[in-house]
Amino acid sequence: MSDLVAFGETTLRLTPPGYERIETASEFEVRAAGAESNVAVAADRLGTTATWLSKLPDSPLGRRVVGELERHGVETEIVWTDEGRQGLSFFEHGTRPRGSNVVNDREDAAVTTAKPQEFDVDLIRDARLFFISGITPALSPTLRETVAAMLKAARKGGTTTAFDVNYRSKLWSPEEAKETLLRLFPGIDVLVIAARDARTVLGFEGDPRQLAHKLGSAYEFTTVVVTRSEQGALAWHDNVLHDHDVYETESVDPVGSGDAFTGAFLARRLAGADVPEALEYASAAAALVRTLPGNLAVLTVEEVEAVIAGDNELISR
Repeated sequence: MSDLVAFGETTLRLTPPGYERIETASEFEVRAAGAESNVAVAADRLGTTATWLSKLPDSPLGRRVVGELERHGVETEIVWTDEGRQGLSFFEHGTRPRGSNVVNDREDAAVTTAKPQEFDVDLIRDARLFFISGITPALSPTLRETVAAMLKAARKGGTTTAFDVNYRSKLWSPEEAKETLLRLFPGIDVLVIAARDARTVLGFEGDPRQLAHKLGSAYEFTTVVVTRSEQGALAWHDNVLHDHDVYETESVDPVGSGDAFTGAFLARRLAGADVPEALEYASAAAALVRTLPGNLAVLTVEEVEAVIAGDNELISR
């Protein structure tokens, strides 16, 4: 039995070398990339047993995803199918004034047809925490119903539920997202949301501290974590706000830092840490992941604790 169970899509992310453009690249680096699986890897690397649920094509591409996640310790429970395809995403690194760009190729992915009866929901009921992100219900109407059913199963089993809004404008509109989120919120204990998403998607106003209070009060979450990009993050819990700044980092690849943050936060909470300590670990993990290519938090507890302690030696001898 895993402490943390996550459900969602993982794409294969194809990235041209350096800052080359997708349309001119002759080669691509291939890595697994998915919000829920990223969180599962981060949590597992930091001491929490994690399982990732999904539906994948029974193909070399689907097996490529599973193989990469399992190499990092995550258990996988997959519904294999001959219908649908493996979702792809292309990531083009940019720098000022040309920003980075993501091109999605996810239509008709196998996971978009996933139904709750295809999975062993006892895995969710028996876990200590069930995690999902807003990316998954954005992918299809079927997944919106599946996510709702899984959250209901988790609640019925007494499993804590955590949800990262993770709004993606290329997948759905703010109006569509808000309608779905309001249906899902009653089944969620721990909410993670970017301050910009609280404003853009949910229509809340105020600074991040006000947003956290308003969200916690409006929807009766146990914990609300509001991320503020380069200003760090704060968490509302038991009607008390806890704040933490970002750790300084030299960014190699910014994608995946939010998932590392969430995975580390949840892992420390499951380990019995209080909210301030969990925020500290989460912020350190997010800083470390920005120094790595790809989305996965290939970290150790010792590395996270070294960042917290201010041990910044560039060569480990």
